[in-house]
Amino acid sequence: MNLIKYRYVYFGISLLVIIPGIIALILWGMPLGIDFSGGSMLEVKFASGRPPAIDAVVTLYNQLSTPQTNISDPLVQPVGNDSLSIRSKEINDFQKSEIVAALKDQFGGGQDVTIMNFTQVSAVIGKEVTVRAAGAVALAALAILIYITYAFRGVQHAFRYGTAAIVAMLHDVLVVIGVEAIISHFLGWQADSLFLTALLTVIGFSVHDTIVVFDRIRENSNLYRRVEYETIVNHSIVQTLDRSINTQLTVMITLLALALFGGVSIRHFVIILLVGVFSGTYSSVFNASPILVVWENKEWRNWFRRKEKTQAV
Repeated sequence: MNLIKYRYVYFGISLLVIIPGIIALILWGMPLGIDFSGGSMLEVKFASGRPPAIDAVVTLYNQLSTPQTNISDPLVQPVGNDSLSIRSKEINDFQKSEIVAALKDQFGGGQDVTIMNFTQVSAVIGKEVTVRAAGAVALAALAILIYITYAFRGVQHAFRYGTAAIVAMLHDVLVVIGVEAIISHFLGWQADSLFLTALLTVIGFSVHDTIVVFDRIRENSNLYRRVEYETIVNHSIVQTLDRSINTQLTVMITLLALALFGGVSIRHFVIILLVGVFSGTYSSVFNASPILVVWENKEWRNWFRRKEKTQAV
């Protein structure tokens, strides 16, 4: 089974997935939650057991919003069967009381509306968290590059293995961010601290699976010294393919069950993990190892050359 033969097809598939996400990111941006942009999160429970419709709560906030407060168009999500989580621009205690009173008058049904949780994050802290989040991803990438280069120091061109793993990891990061931008635009999701947690988890899964394939390439390179490098890489991919698919499929089935039955509060986190794990499995098999072959053969020398016509003898 010659998988490595179609490496440029795999690269093309990756581009077809990544490019729409980048376009969505440019056009719509990445909606940031209060963890990164600052704001308030108010979680309220309705004693009547019947929370109002999301559009009705958004309308209420728009009515209470002023040019000074600007709390219009909040992100409203159900929590369980009787509660709502409302994310908006930063509000003070007086505005919080006013909102709760309005919710009670319009939707309380004559019963209490209880504040279950109230969180505030200032815009300054939100920007600091954003910078640190980007730094965490960059630091993880650097640490992975150094570690893999050191772990494969006994193999010729060890730096290539670390670089290929980072490229595959960046592929997964771009896929996750692009999917997040598209889904957020249509479903009103926001990137929060759980999104960052999912992203870092995806990075770990991606690199873990890539190292498994690379380690088999290292073993086979020592066993088959006279065999062409492309053949060794293809043989290593085939040897580890069942293991990679079975391991990641187990994780994805679990995540799919959580996405379907785990509740609304973790659905965003689980779906991002699901997308990232699938992307990580694909990139470790069909991107990372083929990059090694392209690098070994220096194929970029012929990318923009016309094929020479064979002369008849």
